[in-house]
Amino acid sequence: MEFDLSQHAQAWRSRLQRFFDTELLPRHPAWQDSVRRNKPVPFMTELQQKARAAGLWNLALPDLAPDEPGTRLSNLDYAPLAEIMGRLPWASEAFNCQPPDVPNMIALQHSANDEQKRRWLRPLLNGQTRSAFAMTEPDVASSDATNIATTIARHGNEYVITGRKWFITGAAHPQCSFLIVMGVTDAQAPRTQRHSCVVVPMNAEGVRLVRPLRWMGCEDHVAPIGELEFDRVRVPVENLLGREGDGFKVAQVRLGPARLHHCMRSIGLAEVLIELMMARASERSTFGRTVIEYDTVQRWIAESRVELEQARLMTYRCAWLLDRDGHHGAWRDVSIIKIIIPAMLQRIADRAMQVFGAMGGSDDTPIHQALAWGRLLRIGDGPDEVHLRQVFRMEPRPSWSIAESPYLRQRASGDHFEMETAE
Repeated sequence: MEFDLSQHAQAWRSRLQRFFDTELLPRHPAWQDSVRRNKPVPFMTELQQKARAAGLWNLALPDLAPDEPGTRLSNLDYAPLAEIMGRLPWASEAFNCQPPDVPNMIALQHSANDEQKRRWLRPLLNGQTRSAFAMTEPDVASSDATNIATTIARHGNEYVITGRKWFITGAAHPQCSFLIVMGVTDAQAPRTQRHSCVVVPMNAEGVRLVRPLRWMGCEDHVAPIGELEFDRVRVPVENLLGREGDGFKVAQVRLGPARLHHCMRSIGLAEVLIELMMARASERSTFGRTVIEYDTVQRWIAESRVELEQARLMTYRCAWLLDRDGHHGAWRDVSIIKIIIPAMLQRIADRAMQVFGAMGGSDDTPIHQALAWGRLLRIGDGPDEVHLRQVFRMEPRPSWSIAESPYLRQRASGDHFEMETAE
């Protein structure tokens, strides 16, 4: 594979960077002020219109139909753009590239019929509404998705949904108009065929937003997290995505790109933290020296750079594989980056906080949110342990036994062999 971005990708990166520098960065103080006062962001609609007019719309969807708006960039071409977006917590929204809507669009592209696409996908593509994917539950270990216990029972021409979901990204957004809900349709089927996904309008009778949720004291202001209750919610059978028992197929087709995009944005956030460390350490002095003159601080920054460059290469490789081999061909690498990048972000945020001192834990910097975000990513979309298990299960077993290993010294002893690994 090539290690340099293609000319096509470089051109798109320059194009997005200019828009980011001129239209987004100057508005960041106003965005922060709106968040602080708990008010709607006043300029987002105007900014989205500008982005769409500039051709910077739906950048994260390589499989758009001919009549759907967007750029049809590959995952690899999109990677450096997502990195730029990751530098601000709200930047992706300006380009209609925010989670969970992008992975939900991907799920609908692959699983919805024409009428469902008209009703649910088209408004998302046009930025006219928001959505959420309701999977995780408070009463079961959702790291094993086969534990999902919400029921989706068919009664005539309707499905009746009963259950509780929480930590549902985007569910508490005031513009969230529908949910993709995963639940049990056949408890007696094989483990991975018991579940289905149905589209549920947020205003359906029996859907209740129990409360908005925070993580480590931080709020997701772009896609507010919610806890939901489904009390015998009725939807028509036409809201089923795919066939009954396809729940895992619907979920998995969206999870690969979702994890990849999270990692891409996390790299951009980590770059901001390194820049902040360099600036802070250069401007502060202790005991007669600037902070950046201390070996410890130099090592922290250098280690952060090494880890970030490794993470970027792994993410680009994963995007390349996803483009070349599809979801199943990139599954191992998706798990690998999902393990290493949140941990990398956590470590860099921890160092940045140490360089900044008390200020690093305040709302004056993005450092504590980065630390919380990295920690959340080690749980969300599959915890580290599940991805490590997946990587291990894909590790090939050698065709030889230890007694036959060509890498160990062997010597005869009677009728059997004994191995020596050192003199």
